[in-house]
Amino acid sequence: MCGIVGYIGTRKAQDVLVNSLKRLEYRGYDSAGIATLDDENNPHLARSVGKIVELEHVLEPKPHTGHLGIGHTRWATHGGVTVNNAHPHNAGNVFLVHNGIIENYKELKAELKAYDFKSDTDTEVLAALIDSFYKDGTPLKDAVASALKKVRGTYGIAVFSPLEPGQIIVARLGSPLIIGLGDGEVIIASDASALLGYTREAIYLNDGELAVCTNKGAEVFNLNLKHINHTAETIEGDVDQIQKGGYDHFLLKEIMEQATTLHNTLSGRIDPKNGTMHLGGPNLTAKEIADIRHVVIVGCGTAYYAGLLASYYMEQLVPDLTTEVVIASEYRYRSFHLPKNSVALIVSQSGETADTLACLREIKKRGVKTLGIVNVVGSTIAREVDGGTYVHAGPEISVASTKAFTAQVVTMLMFAGMLAESHGGNPQLIHEFTNELAILPEEIEKTLKTHQETMHELAKKYAGFNDALYLGRDTAYPIALEGALKLKEVSYVHAEGYASGELKHGPIALVDETFFEVFNILDNWLFDKSIGGLHEVRARGGKAIVLTDSQREIDADDVIRINSPIKHLAPILLNTLQQLFAYYVAVEKGNDVDQPRNLAKSVTVE
Repeated sequence: MCGIVGYIGTRKAQDVLVNSLKRLEYRGYDSAGIATLDDENNPHLARSVGKIVELEHVLEPKPHTGHLGIGHTRWATHGGVTVNNAHPHNAGNVFLVHNGIIENYKELKAELKAYDFKSDTDTEVLAALIDSFYKDGTPLKDAVASALKKVRGTYGIAVFSPLEPGQIIVARLGSPLIIGLGDGEVIIASDASALLGYTREAIYLNDGELAVCTNKGAEVFNLNLKHINHTAETIEGDVDQIQKGGYDHFLLKEIMEQATTLHNTLSGRIDPKNGTMHLGGPNLTAKEIADIRHVVIVGCGTAYYAGLLASYYMEQLVPDLTTEVVIASEYRYRSFHLPKNSVALIVSQSGETADTLACLREIKKRGVKTLGIVNVVGSTIAREVDGGTYVHAGPEISVASTKAFTAQVVTMLMFAGMLAESHGGNPQLIHEFTNELAILPEEIEKTLKTHQETMHELAKKYAGFNDALYLGRDTAYPIALEGALKLKEVSYVHAEGYASGELKHGPIALVDETFFEVFNILDNWLFDKSIGGLHEVRARGGKAIVLTDSQREIDADDVIRINSPIKHLAPILLNTLQQLFAYYVAVEKGNDVDQPRNLAKSVTVE
C-alpha cells in the first residue's frame, strides 16, 4: 500500500525523495507529497492528488532545496483523496509520514483540543500527539516514543522537526521500514526497491523499534529508549530488475520472464537424474519432516490460489498427508485448531501482507512450526517464521502478481517432494514431478512465445464483454480462480472462478450470450466430464474459450491448445495463457495495467 521514503545526506533531498517515490509507485496510491528542510532549517511542504508526475508539477515552479526530507505515497483510508489528506502532515514543529492505521485516533483527537486539524486522517492526529509531547526541551525521539506508547494500531513512520534539523526519527509496528546506510547519507524506505542504486547495506527495523537517523548512520532503540544493537544486512536485487526492459508494461515483462525467474526458483533444488527435490531453508530435522501429518497453507488472493494448487500436488505425492488451505483474512479470526504434527506454510509475495502476518503470529502461539514461502528478502514474514524458503522470483512491480504465483506453486511442490520422499511416497511419481519441474521453464517460454499473439487476438475479440466465468476441474480449478482474479484485477471485467462440477449448482443461471466462459480442460480422467460442462454452457448461448493440453476434438468458440510433454504441471502452462489474456484485455480497454484502480501491491493494513 502506501510508500514511505526519507533522506538525510549530501544530495539534494527533493531529487532522492521523488526518485525513490517513483520506485514505490507499484504499491498503489492516490496522492503524494514531500516535506524538506532547506539549509536555513526552514521547512517546505508539497503535496498533490494523483500520480507523482502531479507532485513534480507542484514542485517545478519552486523546487525544494536542502538535504533532509521525507516523502509519501498515500492509498486513502481515513478521508478522501484530497491535498489536505495527503502526506506529509504537519502539526506544530512536527512533520510526519505514516503507513498503517491508528485505531484510537478519534479518542486521541478529542484530547488534542489545542490543535486545528486540517485533514480527516488519523495521521495528522499522530503528528499532533507527537507535537504535544515535544515541549520544554524534550528531544524529538523522546516525544515520538511517548506518543507511540499511547497509540493503538499499526504504524511505520518517519518524522522530522526544524528544531532538530540533523535527524529523522523512524519507528514501526506492523508496517515495514528499512534504513539504508550510505557513505555520509541515510535513505529510509518502506520497501527495499526504493534503496536500489543508493546503497546495498540496510537495517531492517523490527516491531516496537525506533531509530534516530543522521547522515552518519542510525541508532536503534525500543520505546523505552533502551539501545538495541542491529547488524546491517545486504539488500538483494539491482536497478535493472525494476526497469521495464523494453516492454510496454511491467505486467507483460513479468509474465514473459517467468522462464528465467523459475530457473532461479529451481536452481540447486531439484535433481532430475535421481528424481529428488530439496529445499535448504525449512529448518526442520529429518524426524520432524517424517512426523508431519497435516499441512495448513495460509495466503490471500493469488497466494491463496497458489496454495490451493500446491495442495492438490501434495495430496498426490504424500499418501498420509492432510492439507488445508485457508484465507488469511478469515483464518486469523477463527477459533481454529491445528492437530499434532502440523506445519504451516505462510505464503506472501511481499512478506508484509497484514492478514497473513497476523495468522503467522496466531499459529506460532499454538506452538506449530511455521515455514515462509516469500519472495522479498528481509521482509517481516521472512524474519518471523521458524524456517522457510525464498521463491527468488525477483522484484514484482506490477500490482497483479504473475511470476510470483508460478514460483510459489513450484516452491511448495518441492516441499511436497521432500515430504513424499520422507513419507515413503511413490518414487516413480516423485520422479515424474521432478522431471517436469526440470523442463518447466523451457515449456513456459515455448508456451508464451507460441501463443502471445494468439492471446492478443483473443483479447480483442472478447474485450467488449463485461462478464466472464472461469471453470476447471481438479488441478485446473485453482487456476480457474486465479484466471478470474487476474481478469478482474487488470481489466475490471466481472469474472468469477468456479469448479466445473459446481456449474449446475448456481452459476449456470448467469449464462447467456452476454457472458463468455473460459474452460481450463486437462487431458486426464476428467476430460469427458469437463466437456459435458462445456456443452451445457454452449447450449445456453455462452461464448466458450477452451484452454487445453489435449489434442482431442473440442467444440467451442475458441480453442487454444498447448503441445507439451508436461502433464502434471500443465495447469501452470495454461495459467500463463490466462495471464496474457488478462493483460491484453486490459490493454484493449486502455486501463492502467500496472497500477489498477483501488488496488495495492502490498496490503499492509486490514
